[in-house]
Amino acid sequence: QVQLVESGGGWVQAGGSLRLSCAASGLTFSIYAMGWFRRAPGKERECVAAINRSGSTTYYADSVNGRFTISRDNAKDTVYLQMNSLKPEDAAIYYCAAAYSRGATSYSLPRLNYDSWGQGTQVTVSS
Repeated sequence: QVQLVESGGGWVQAGGSLRLSCAASGLTFSIYAMGWFRRAPGKERECVAAINRSGSTTYYADSVNGRFTISRDNAKDTVYLQMNSLKPEDAAIYYCAAAYSRGATSYSLPRLNYDSWGQGTQVTVSS
């Protein structure tokens, strides 16, 4: 049974930083691409960052590029999202997700079939 457990969310003032973690179990982590998604009230879910299984290829949404960094530690079965220079519009529930992928490009990473999801962690950014 695949489990993805996010942590690290919370409240931060605009301009601040948070680091999200997602611990995976029940899957061979190193053969899965991983993504971070968010859903804000009244908005569609969007992929903000994704990383291929080796960590050599990443994707960032335009809205977070240059501020967020995705990384993974395959020895710890964990993926991270470092979020810097947070803005009020970054406030959302953040989810990590896994997609089996033999290979992925920065174009395909946000379009993979992410079929395992965590429960989400709330990020609140005050202005």
